[in-house]
Amino acid sequence: MPHPALEVADIFRTHGAAWRAAHAGHLSLGQLKVMSAIEACRTAALGGHVERCERCAHTQIAYNSCRNRHCPKCQGAAARDWLADREAELLPLPYFHMVFTLPAAIGDLAWSNKAVVYDLLFKAAAETLLTLADDPKHLGARIGFTAVLHSWGLALTHHPHVHVIVPGGGIAPDGSRWIAGRPGFLLPVRVLSRLFRRLFLEGLSRAQATGRLGFFGSQAHLAEPEAFNAWLAALRRIEWVVYCKRPFSGPAAVLAYLARYTHRVAISNSRLIACDADGVSFRWKDYRHKGRQRSKVMRLSVDEFIRRFLLHVLPDGFHRIRHYGLFGNGVRQANLARARALLAAAGKPLAEAPAPDALIEPSRCCPCCGGRMLIIERFARGYAPRPALSHPIRIDTS
Repeated sequence: MPHPALEVADIFRTHGAAWRAAHAGHLSLGQLKVMSAIEACRTAALGGHVERCERCAHTQIAYNSCRNRHCPKCQGAAARDWLADREAELLPLPYFHMVFTLPAAIGDLAWSNKAVVYDLLFKAAAETLLTLADDPKHLGARIGFTAVLHSWGLALTHHPHVHVIVPGGGIAPDGSRWIAGRPGFLLPVRVLSRLFRRLFLEGLSRAQATGRLGFFGSQAHLAEPEAFNAWLAALRRIEWVVYCKRPFSGPAAVLAYLARYTHRVAISNSRLIACDADGVSFRWKDYRHKGRQRSKVMRLSVDEFIRRFLLHVLPDGFHRIRHYGLFGNGVRQANLARARALLAAAGKPLAEAPAPDALIEPSRCCPCCGGRMLIIERFARGYAPRPALSHPIRIDTS
């Protein structure tokens, strides 16, 4: 893959110091850490190693990654490791993609209450799916699923939502058989939307009653119980968006989707076009034209671009990928074994194995002759390679 001409790191290195000075006192420690990590990623500040081709002796320096979960460069390796575990857990049946989205008014509240609101978003979406799937009027089965939080829209605005990957069926309450959903259908979206709205607003009301929410700026008046209750009442009268896409075409398609979504950050380097003193240009897709996506170019001031990027820094320790129901941590392997046994008894074929080359990073090859690159020296952060070895043809920062 070609090296991007422009990276988020370049913007931070050029404009980050001035931006931090201009906004001193208004940034969280987490945001400052993210900026620092991205600026240092794949540079001498983090150390690295020297590689040499065993065939043609081509030599190059490769600097270490910051491994910050908000860094656009560092998500590929993390995604591959995570996907290796998920590949072994796929079941031989259709998978559905569902999206639970919060209204804009709650998105504004979430900006200053990320840990509480994002956690509630996960819990309300999970309880909605588990409750309706367990209802005999719908599926009548215990299901499992994986949920991934995204806090952004394609224009880097604050748009909290969770993507959920759900197998098309579940285990009967007594554990005796596998119950499959109808072809191309899992659960009614309208019923999902209403229950999700009720569960989320009930949870938000409890959070306010126990003092776990903070209200600032234009929402400061919501600290008064009467104003907060009136605000909730207005949210109960609008439709909430729960979207269910058609099933994936097979296990390989599920993994390809997860590879794109699980470790995504607010904007990838490949979407950036240009940056100068006047602003940053990047590509985005507009879906508002009768359901069709239209590729556009957006230009923001440098100040606004950095502000929007940092909107999406998660609280320390917050898990943005979570597993529920049959896939819950601690019970997942036993439930998967039970599900496979029930599916086999029902005559379901084994899952198709995804093409390994699509998910595994190719080994380090020499850019000159294609030979194998061997590590001949490692050096710690703040140090440089030994002089005898410091004659690389290029420095690899990709």
